[in-house]
Amino acid sequence: MATISANGPSSTDGAARFLHLADDWRSATGSGVKVAIIDSGIDHQHPDLKGRIADLVEARADNKRIVFDSSLSGDSAGHGTACAGIIAKIAPDASLYSIKVLGPAGLGDGHAFLAGLEYAINEKYQIINLSLGTTKPQFFSPLHDLLDRAYQAGCIVVAAANNLPYPSFPSVFSSSLISVVKSAESDPMKFGFHFGRVIELTAPGVNVRTTWLEKGHRTLTGNSFACPHIVGVIALLLERHPEMTPFQVKSALYAIALENQKADV
Repeated sequence: MATISANGPSSTDGAARFLHLADDWRSATGSGVKVAIIDSGIDHQHPDLKGRIADLVEARADNKRIVFDSSLSGDSAGHGTACAGIIAKIAPDASLYSIKVLGPAGLGDGHAFLAGLEYAINEKYQIINLSLGTTKPQFFSPLHDLLDRAYQAGCIVVAAANNLPYPSFPSVFSSSLISVVKSAESDPMKFGFHFGRVIELTAPGVNVRTTWLEKGHRTLTGNSFACPHIVGVIALLLERHPEMTPFQVKSALYAIALENQKADV
């Protein structure tokens, strides 16, 4: 067992608190962990992703409802495929579930986004990757309510910060999810945690080489691509510790980031 110091009193007062986290998670592959990617779809025929996509569904308007049908339409924009490739590289044995709510150019309807998140919660996927968001205030309350439901259901939601210099939802709801902003770090295990900030996690998101449409690859920069790095790390943790709650996962990430910080000093 590795003893990792967590945030707490100094050990000199006899009341030190520690998070005991076995180092074996670092050799995990994400086996048995279900990851939902709510995005533009996934190119399930990409050689790097073949056999790793467990299911694909797509949002469809049905009168005033949003329903989800099985989908083989692939990826409308490349964005979801890029996120899937990052997760698959870190946690190659995780099962990926595509929930397509975005169309060409990575644009979509906010109601489809809400429905996709609700679908993922109802399916009880262990991790939900949200490399998307909205700035429209009418979605603040329904997204907040859904994220509370996800937290209570044990779903670990990871959201990317807005690339523009103003807040987007749901990444600002840091109490009920894990929010991520890009860093120039290249090692996915060397993520950072800035306790007290609205966006607490930093992860690789600059010049990230990942999967793209037509069996290709691209080098991409953005907060969208930092988010799946953290999702991949969580998949490794959950393989070894499937009983971990969202709160415990966040605590573990904080402890590991502190260890990373000490190693760099």
